[in-house]
Amino acid sequence: MHPIDSALLEEFRDYLVVDRRVSSATIAVYTAEITRYLTFLRSRKITVEEASAEHITSFLIQRSTQDGISQRTQGKNMSALKSFHRYLNDVSIREDDPTVLIDMPKMPQTLPISVSYDAVDAILAVIDTTDSAGLGIRDKALFELVYSCGLRVSEVCSLQISDYLHDDRLLRVVGKGDKERMVPVGDYAQKALDTYLMESRPKLLGVHIHERSLFIGRRGKGLTRALVWKRFKSYCELAGVDAKVHTLRHSFASHLLRGGADLRIVQELLGHSDIRTTQIYTHSDTEDLLQTYRRFHPEGEPDKK
Repeated sequence: MHPIDSALLEEFRDYLVVDRRVSSATIAVYTAEITRYLTFLRSRKITVEEASAEHITSFLIQRSTQDGISQRTQGKNMSALKSFHRYLNDVSIREDDPTVLIDMPKMPQTLPISVSYDAVDAILAVIDTTDSAGLGIRDKALFELVYSCGLRVSEVCSLQISDYLHDDRLLRVVGKGDKERMVPVGDYAQKALDTYLMESRPKLLGVHIHERSLFIGRRGKGLTRALVWKRFKSYCELAGVDAKVHTLRHSFASHLLRGGADLRIVQELLGHSDIRTTQIYTHSDTEDLLQTYRRFHPEGEPDKK
């Protein structure tokens, strides 16, 4: 990559961290896409000051046709380009923003997939908590907490010991954009978490006595998202349930709403900035009701296959 582009990309990364305060995952996606964008422009001898809406559209078409990316990925790429050109405006590299002339691709609405109470219980029930290493006890606490508190995978991996306020039965969670929220810890999750802290974590910690991550692995270091996904997948296979870790978060929200919880309370617990993001769970429940009606009511019509 050209040194000028590398320097610009590094400054853009700092802008995302300091000014925009976006998550590390978003930073990785945005910087990777802008790397491709800068390479595209340089290959055509176009500077960032000269890039027009037509040039950006050509780049997006190339990404779509040559790389075969999905419509959802196209939307993320467009968001990256908009953020980059907003940065160019903010630092006075450009006065105009050509991305405003480009329509964002319409994203199909996908309803969050949740599972039943019994399915969650089935997944948690297959976790073997008798292994000598204490990994089962850890996993039981981890996934109980994800479900009990509606956590994202990145959030549970970044939890620190100090984030668990035992006496208050609260969990301090830092979500997207470093937004902090306090979430109550349920009875089952607290029992599993206390057992982990007393019996399992000291074994896993070993000589790494200064490690502050709440959930740690065999080597006494904090867990990665990949490891959490892998462990959960194995438990789902044992339980015969089709789910992902994020399904627990979706199920947490859906189960609260079905139980009569106020939508704004659920919004706070999930850490959503916009209540419209939370409202999608009400649509999900409505779809469940319609499916049940169509299946069991004498006048209902089953969905066409």
